[in-house]
Order: sequence, then structure tokens, then C-alpha cells
Amino acid sequence: MEEQSLENLTLSQPLPLSQDSFRQLWENVVSSSISMPTDNPQETWQTGGLLLLNEQPFPEEFDENLFNLPDMSSKDGITPPASTVPVTSDYPGDYDFRLQFQKSGTAKSVTSTYSEILNKLYCQLDKTNPVEILVSKELPVGAVLRATAVYKKTEHVAEVVRRCPHHQNEEGTAENRSHLIRVEGSERAQYYEDLHTKRQSVTVPYEPPQLGSEMTTILLKFMCNSSCMGGMNRRPILTILTLETPEGHVLGRRCFEVRVCACPGRDRKTEEDNNNKSKTDTKPTKKRKSVPVMEQTSVKKSKSASSGEEDDKEIFVLHVRGRERYEMLKKINDGQELLEKENRSKKSSIKAPLPLPLPSSGKRLLRKEERSESD
Repeated sequence: MEEQSLENLTLSQPLPLSQDSFRQLWENVVSSSISMPTDNPQETWQTGGLLLLNEQPFPEEFDENLFNLPDMSSKDGITPPASTVPVTSDYPGDYDFRLQFQKSGTAKSVTSTYSEILNKLYCQLDKTNPVEILVSKELPVGAVLRATAVYKKTEHVAEVVRRCPHHQNEEGTAENRSHLIRVEGSERAQYYEDLHTKRQSVTVPYEPPQLGSEMTTILLKFMCNSSCMGGMNRRPILTILTLETPEGHVLGRRCFEVRVCACPGRDRKTEEDNNNKSKTDTKPTKKRKSVPVMEQTSVKKSKSASSGEEDDKEIFVLHVRGRERYEMLKKINDGQELLEKENRSKKSSIKAPLPLPLPSSGKRLLRKEERSESD
């Protein structure tokens, strides 16, 4: 068989030069026979024998929905991707989503206790922590509760919260051995790990309150201590509890801090006391009125002409608190000064000889040392 040159090849059907619609082009192409090579050279593909990629018969008429992509939004089992930095602010939403914890004291024997002052849950490793869920009205069918753990501090928030290798190895080859938060008492709990952020979470279907009750209770467990090396390593964590629709849309959000320790009651009492002390220390202190310093008092002794004693030059300063006390001590000091001055004046008057009065007429008085002229 002689091969035809490319220059001699012609189209079996001329195409119009005008800009027709795709429907018209489809009808023109389908109306002619189409041949495709196969393994058997004697076989030819006619119009009625063509198959589409999904093994459906090749249609003779144009289907407008042929190139439409299938709707993947309502596919089961697909959860929306988690954000890189989860939101930790409370959002009650239209359903007034709230959390409550059972009240317990700070005794050393308690396994779980919640501090309303610090919004912090203290619990022991692998112990049940009841969390009460309250909403104001009926939720959509299929609503779920999702619990996620994140680090509290900004420098650690991008890291994923996981269990330490020691506690993971204790569970062997369990599928959920790396998850810190577990849901107890429900076989419908599902554990997820986001493909992009690798954050782990656990969901449980929301159950309406039972007859005579206003709340629904879920049981959470934390499977690693806050001090575990290779895990949390003493870094504080937050637990984000969200109320979501089956498609993953958030209806409400609540957040609280968690500390997993050996003695929850003791740690709660210690941290609450430290918080109260820090509040009292930061309060602005009232300016005290300046207390006048008592004037420097000196007890000086004047020189006496006869004895020649020197003055006492020691000076004492006394700090006094309160105006009334200061005035009282000042009066005492002034009185002592006045009394001492009077004593000095009396002594000087006694020691100095008084001059004898001279007679107005007659003989002059003689002293003991003098002799009269007759003698």
C-alpha cells in the first residue's frame, strides 16, 4: 500500500468557518462516522460503538451536563480542614452553648476539680471528668461535640499536642494511642487527625437531655500528665470544645485550661492563692501623708563658771508616727528644756555672791579680812 503524503490528506468533512455553538459542532461530528485504530486492524469503531470514559454509550445528542463536576460538598466522612491557629475565645452562638463542671473541693483525695476563678480543670491521669453541656434550644439533627487540645502560650501554639512516647508505648498498636483526649462511655466516638495541620480531635454525637434534666453530660479523659517529657513537658494546654453540625459548621465554642497532675486539689489551692496574692500586690497603694520628723533636740549644758564642766554635745533623732503622738512628745521635750533652763538659772543665782548694800551714812562696814584703823 502506498503511503499518502501529508499534503494530499484532506478532511472527510469541511468545518464551517463561522463561530457556531458547541452543540452544532457536536452534531456535525457525531453525524459522520468516526474510525479509531484497535488491536484488530479489521475492526472499526462506528458511531454507535463508541464508549465514554465511564463506560456509558456515546450519545448522539449533546448533553449539557456532560462536563459538570460531581458535588463533593455533601459527601459522607469528609470534615472541613482545621485552621492553623485555632480560635480560643468563647462563642455561645445562637444556641447559647455553655459548659458546667461538677463542684468539688480542694481535698487531696479528689481526682478532678474545677476552678471558676482561673477557668481551669485540674484532673488526674486517665480519670473520668464529667462535663455538662447546656443549650437554650433544640439543635439540628446530627449535631456533634468536638474536643481539641492546643497549647496556651503563643510560642507553642503551632505545635500539635500529643501524648509522650512512654504512655503511647503502653497501649501497643492501638489506633488512637497518640490522642491525648478520650471520650469515655460512648462507642460512637470518632478520632480524627487533620491532614494539613496534623491536629488531633475526638467527636461524639450530641444527645438531647433526658427527661427532667436540662443538660447533657459527656465524659472526658486525659491520657498524659502535664509534666511528661516528650509530651506536654510542663507547657499549659487549652481544651476547645465546639458544637458543630454534621458538615462541620461551628454552632458554639467554649474553651478552658487543663492541668493533668497527681494532686488536683493541692495544685488548685496553690494556684488560686498565688492568683489572689498577685491581685493584691498589683492594687495601687494609697499615698501616705508625709510624717513630720521630730526636730533635732539637743541637750546642752551651759558651762558653769565654778565647775568648768563641758556641754553634752550628743544629739538624738526620734522618728514618730502620727501627728498626735508627735505633738505630745514635743510638749514633753519642750517642758524638759524649760525645766533644765530654770535649774541652770537657779544654780547660777545661788553660787554668785550678792553685793552688800553700802550704808547711807556713818562708818564703812568692814570685812573679815580688813582691820580697823584703831587696830
